[in-house]
Amino acid sequence: MKPVEMTPALFHEGEGRTQVSMSVNRIGEDLIVCFFNEAGHIGATAVAEYCEKENRATVSVITRPGHREDALASDAARRICKAVRRPVCVIAGIHLDDITKDEIAEILENCENLISTGFLSGAGSKK
Repeated sequence: MKPVEMTPALFHEGEGRTQVSMSVNRIGEDLIVCFFNEAGHIGATAVAEYCEKENRATVSVITRPGHREDALASDAARRICKAVRRPVCVIAGIHLDDITKDEIAEILENCENLISTGFLSGAGSKK
């Protein structure tokens, strides 16, 4: 069996405790997008499928017990899928000990910036 080469594109946003990384891998025409930090893990996974006829994306989410990344994974999968019009799997796992509400807001803003810069600005759209 020959190994398949998957070279991810890797992006970073923010600094210090609230820095978030986003990796993007292609499998055929499909995308796997991961949001993580230094303590990255699999917290939630969302898979989105684009419907050309209805111009919308539907999403299914699996969240590990005790994790709260489901909203991030679902929203990112839906928005990226609609932008690129292809199947997208988002894996989100961001952990900080003793996280504050301000840090949560900053992490979500960093994720938003990564999504907007990488996909919604047209850079990641299907041509």
